[in-house]
Amino acid sequence: MELASVNSPAAAFIAGLITSLHCAGMCGPLACALMPGRGDRTDGNTVSTVYHVARIASYTLLGGIAGGLGRQPLAWVSGSALRWLPWLMVVFFLALALRWDRFIPRLKALGGVNLGLRGWVGGRSRVEAAAAFGLATPLLPCGPLYFLLALALISGSALRGVEFMLAFGLGTVPLLWLAQTQFQWVRARLSPLWLGRVRVALALTVALVISWRLRATLGLPGPGPGSLICF
Repeated sequence: MELASVNSPAAAFIAGLITSLHCAGMCGPLACALMPGRGDRTDGNTVSTVYHVARIASYTLLGGIAGGLGRQPLAWVSGSALRWLPWLMVVFFLALALRWDRFIPRLKALGGVNLGLRGWVGGRSRVEAAAAFGLATPLLPCGPLYFLLALALISGSALRGVEFMLAFGLGTVPLLWLAQTQFQWVRARLSPLWLGRVRVALALTVALVISWRLRATLGLPGPGPGSLICF
């Protein structure tokens, strides 16, 4: 079984798209607060671009570190155990649907870091603030992000960890960018209740699709774990 089937960029990108429905409610207000208001001549597209580039760079760096650190421990896992690792993606999407991230303990130290960062950006330009908050996004309490980083640990290499988290980060961009540039439109049409229902429906659908692709690990006729890379 190839480890790429566990952490395929396609699966990570879809995870990012679905997770962004959660991020719009959590990180969306912060991302929108970075945007220039009336009378501010700062280009909004520049602020948004800097924020997302910095955020994705931070995700990618952590993905590479996680993949590199997890490479050797993964070599100690037996082949019979490796065939069950792709099911972790099913667990992830079920966790998104059922909001299991609510039960992940919040690190109090991260709250202090965020308060310090907010104080540091005071008086600085919006572009500098966007870069700082983008780089520090992994410090925000985010259960789905922590789970994805855990999956990057079993990616098999630093390069695969980078690819995995890069794809995840790109998947989160469209909805957050829309929230930043069209905040009033999004707030009027995409209520938290609607976003929650869509997140649940999409997450359960993807979990079912991946489970169907992995049915061979349960002894059922099927294409086997390797096909997950094409789902």
